[in-house]
Amino acid sequence: MLLKDKQVAVIGGGPAGLTLARLLQQQGVNVKVYERDADQNVRQQGSTLDMHYDTGLKALNAAGLMDEFKKHYRPGADKGIIVNSKMDILYDEHKEKPGEDFGNELFRPEIDRGSLRDMLIASLKKENIVWNARFSELKPSGTGWEILFENGTSSYADLVIAADGANSKLRRYITDIPPVYSGVTSIEGNIYNAEINAPKLWQLAKGGSLFALENGRTISFITKGDGTLTFLIGLKKQENWLSDSGMDLTDRISVAAWFKQEFADWNKEWEELFATDALTLVPRPWYHFPSNQYWKALPNLTMIGDAAHRIPAYAGEGANQALADALELYEALCYGQFNTIELAITSFEQKMLKRLVPITEESLRNTEALHTENNLQFLMNLFGVAL
Repeated sequence: MLLKDKQVAVIGGGPAGLTLARLLQQQGVNVKVYERDADQNVRQQGSTLDMHYDTGLKALNAAGLMDEFKKHYRPGADKGIIVNSKMDILYDEHKEKPGEDFGNELFRPEIDRGSLRDMLIASLKKENIVWNARFSELKPSGTGWEILFENGTSSYADLVIAADGANSKLRRYITDIPPVYSGVTSIEGNIYNAEINAPKLWQLAKGGSLFALENGRTISFITKGDGTLTFLIGLKKQENWLSDSGMDLTDRISVAAWFKQEFADWNKEWEELFATDALTLVPRPWYHFPSNQYWKALPNLTMIGDAAHRIPAYAGEGANQALADALELYEALCYGQFNTIELAITSFEQKMLKRLVPITEESLRNTEALHTENNLQFLMNLFGVAL
């Protein structure tokens, strides 16, 4: 086996890095995940993820985790509702979508990112995760790398896998291809205990997802199992719009005033978004890497997930493609007919980049179409229903 007596380091303890570590652990590989967080409970973990049959679910099944996944996913959370700016319900999957279940290629069960991460962490040996290890620098060392961390510690690995997300610090060691701004910026919000703090919107979402859009403006919602309502206000704006606007996302009142003006022709009940202090707001300008990106493979370093192919969130593919990366890299390293790690990495990266071409292009089409004048018609068409 290519990884016999090798030390493998995965930088980043998100779903992709943890899934890869789990797969390698099953083969007895010496693998460690280095994660910047002090521990697994230090911060809230993202929103809800829908797992797809041929990518995310396939990887979790290969990792022997489907039984655990079925314990933690959220039945019914995969169903969505479409409304217009007046809050008229135009389509409700809770009423009209046929029931689906595991084994159906169209079934996309939802799981909270935190639950998925906890499940993956529990599947690893404690010694296979190193906490409080914020990456600082790579230095060549023999045929591998010395990995330096901000806390002053270091470690050696024969093979390093960058799984450190959209703002990867390791990507620069592989390629200098920069990200491209998509033309759309979102303001992400999280309303905690939303049943109390945003009751109208919480009820409207029905425990699943909610899409509110019209005339180029989009607000999408996801409910979480802990009672949080996560939303994205998406607008077609210049790259530096938020910083140039002077808007302070820590000042709820000023953001509410902006929203009231920007969405003046929408139902006033949407202003419930900013009616509570139990709210956090984060800027989300959406970037992507070119769909035709290419780099020459290295013999001891590769990357997976958003570090390799970040895309906007408007196709629901980010986490699924990242887990597909984890599975395909594992298969190349442990089951591929390759004489060297470099050849395995080369094969994996070529396959990954080819797979991401249509995914990236679909994401960009959706991002553009959801923020143009006919966005409501576009989304209804995607759901296969007439407006």
